[in-house]
Amino acid sequence: MDFKRLTLFAGHYGSGKTNIALNYAVWLREKGLSVTMADLDIVNPYFRTKDSEEALNKLGIELICSPFANSNLDVPAMPKEIYALVDDHSQYGVLDIGGDDRGALALGRYAPEILSEGNYEMLFVINRSRPLTRTVDDTLSVMREIEAAGGVSFTAIVNNTNLGLATTAQDVLDSVSYARGVSEASGLPIKMTSVKQELMPELQEKIDDLFPLRLQELYYQIKTEK
Repeated sequence: MDFKRLTLFAGHYGSGKTNIALNYAVWLREKGLSVTMADLDIVNPYFRTKDSEEALNKLGIELICSPFANSNLDVPAMPKEIYALVDDHSQYGVLDIGGDDRGALALGRYAPEILSEGNYEMLFVINRSRPLTRTVDDTLSVMREIEAAGGVSFTAIVNNTNLGLATTAQDVLDSVSYARGVSEASGLPIKMTSVKQELMPELQEKIDDLFPLRLQELYYQIKTEK
């Protein structure tokens, strides 16, 4: 699977983009690349890359996120280190963009530099199981809102249709026609279909370009256990 220096993941709330971004950063690191992950999601306080910071650091992946992440404050303040990541062409970066148009506004600050370099992918994470993206038309509407707010057009699609821990292989198979419909209507290729690792044996001969995921621990579970 090909990759660019900067990989941006965006999608509707609950699409699973954060978990995919985390796994993708690890995948790049396993290739021996110097990787930094940046959390631009300043809207959704529930599923954060901050929850995985310790695990990322152990793998040698730096995490850049708002100083207010995982606190009772959440304001649109972005660390200056993100500008350094965008400008440093020797560093690979994975950016988790906020869901919907409001969340994607933060991307607009960095869009001119990202577009100028041209070494990026903007991946649209879709999940047919979410209420507001169950049809192709509704999904395309979300896509256009994010593009308009962030100032960067999507380059490919990630099919991440899932029901969390309850996801079955059949759930993923049933989503294939939906993902193809979004691809055909948008003109964007499907870069990969992401599935939890346990489902790989059942699906690897049936779906192309599978990307295995380890599911991020849920925010409320982490808080309960601490």
